[in-house]
Amino acid sequence: MKIHTKSIITLIISLIACCASIEAEDFTPAEKAQINIPTPGLFSKSKTFTVDFTSLRESEYSFPLPVGKARASGRGLTITTTRGDAVKAMFAGTVRLSRNIPGYGNVIVIRHRNGLETVYGGNAQNLVRAGSTVRAGQSIAIAGGVGDEARLIFEIMVNGRNINPQTLLSINSHKLQKHIFSFTDKGSSVVVAVNDAGEEEVEEKDESMVDLNRELTAAETNHVGITTPDLFEGRSSITINFAKYDSKDWCYPLRDSHVISPYGGKRHHSGVDIKTGPNDEIYAAFAGKVRFSKRYSGYGNVIVIRHASGLETVYSHNSKNLVSSGDWVKAGQAIALTGRTGRATTEHCHFEIRINGRAYNPALIFDHENHMLKKVKLVVNRSGKISVTESR
Repeated sequence: MKIHTKSIITLIISLIACCASIEAEDFTPAEKAQINIPTPGLFSKSKTFTVDFTSLRESEYSFPLPVGKARASGRGLTITTTRGDAVKAMFAGTVRLSRNIPGYGNVIVIRHRNGLETVYGGNAQNLVRAGSTVRAGQSIAIAGGVGDEARLIFEIMVNGRNINPQTLLSINSHKLQKHIFSFTDKGSSVVVAVNDAGEEEVEEKDESMVDLNRELTAAETNHVGITTPDLFEGRSSITINFAKYDSKDWCYPLRDSHVISPYGGKRHHSGVDIKTGPNDEIYAAFAGKVRFSKRYSGYGNVIVIRHASGLETVYSHNSKNLVSSGDWVKAGQAIALTGRTGRATTEHCHFEIRINGRAYNPALIFDHENHMLKKVKLVVNRSGKISVTESR
């Protein structure tokens, strides 16, 4: 039996079209026409589901415009790049919507197997249609804009509700936050929480976790990273509810500043670098007792403040420390001046948060762009695992 190559190609094209139409039929007309629409069955078995980004391979994730510059805007991000650049799918999934919608222009919505949906708007051209299966990093559109600059409207949704993309990824490094996230249906909203601890949240106590009146040991006044005595004595975890903090209870460490180097990354950066100019005042983030104040290796001049909650904050590369070990400080008190002592190439403040000697991402509690304390509750267990939930 002789089969012509042309016939085989025609058959393959027909099968592909058939499969695409079957996939497209999985979406209702409303799902293919509306951006914000509930995902059928997403919360039918449980009001909470989790997504684990800790073990995600590089091939399973892509920033929408790898060379673009992102900023918070509206309900998501605006990512600027060069006109004509290819827009990439963040995760593998199925295109739910691909059409022109007022306010978004040419827009694509992809439903992912992990329960998230991603939105890509303002495109010059959509390259995929509703029902198409895409892989992470696949080109799905051509970025559109005016002149040489292109702008992508990017959003993340769960069950038709927009969530803040910066909760899941860094807009500076373009990397995913390496956490296990939980998503809980609250009816009118979806609450996102870091759930690395893997344990039930313990009941919050009003008592202080640390006795600040206790005399500091020689080790505590000579080392930046050190465990806090008795922090987990008689308890398996501690809770810090920042939602209960009034405006007088906290202060962003450096006013009118911007982030020049985020937490983590290839250098395993233990904090975040925030910058203004030389010799600007650095402020205590919270009230507490100065545990450490001196020059320390690559940190240069550094200050560590121990807070009653069990948290410690670190401020380094200072040109001058204004407080000494054992001093009590208030939130918002000037404690140092910005400098470039230690391993630093420009004047800035290297800022860390630590619990029991372990460094965590300051972005868990501070909104660096708006210089605000987040309304979150931290639960940290004895092993160092942490969960973060929105609170009120």
